[in-house]
Amino acid sequence: MNNQIFFTFYNLAHQSLFLDRLFVFIAHIFPYILILLVGIFLLFHHEVLSFKTSYQKEAIWNSFRILKQKWREIVLVFFSGIFAWCVATLLKIIIQSPRPYLALENVVPLLNKTDFSFPSGHATFFMAISFAVFLSHRRAGYLFMLCALLIGLSRIIVGVHFPVDILVGFILGIAIAYLVRYIYDKIFIK
Repeated sequence: MNNQIFFTFYNLAHQSLFLDRLFVFIAHIFPYILILLVGIFLLFHHEVLSFKTSYQKEAIWNSFRILKQKWREIVLVFFSGIFAWCVATLLKIIIQSPRPYLALENVVPLLNKTDFSFPSGHATFFMAISFAVFLSHRRAGYLFMLCALLIGLSRIIVGVHFPVDILVGFILGIAIAYLVRYIYDKIFIK
């Protein structure tokens, strides 16, 4: 079944140059843009960088004060992602599952990856940061999780992951983001 679902998505590749470039962009370049968007959201959502007062020095001081108050959320989101990526990388080394283009015939990937496939580090990392945002900001979290889903699906289409790699990565990312938040709340918030 994993192979059938893989080929359902993979068959979208190699149909047109435009679509291939779009899938590669979503799978390879868009993740960096998503990191930037999450960072910008976390900064600007709380008006950390807005200057609402006419006195520049006071505005800068207020911005630093607000940023200091909001560091928790920024650290929790990105720590969740980094920790999730580390766990996924460790699992890849332990499990050593081959990429689809190595395991299946007639699969020509649009990206070259030389490490192992299971679980997807991209799916794990981006779902972890998206779900960490979701825990504090539901609407933005839904949007970022949709972006993580697009990244995961595109990595199947470009031929570097099986669907199970992405699914387990999503589950792992959500679990780790929830666990990090739970532990933080138990230790620091009483």
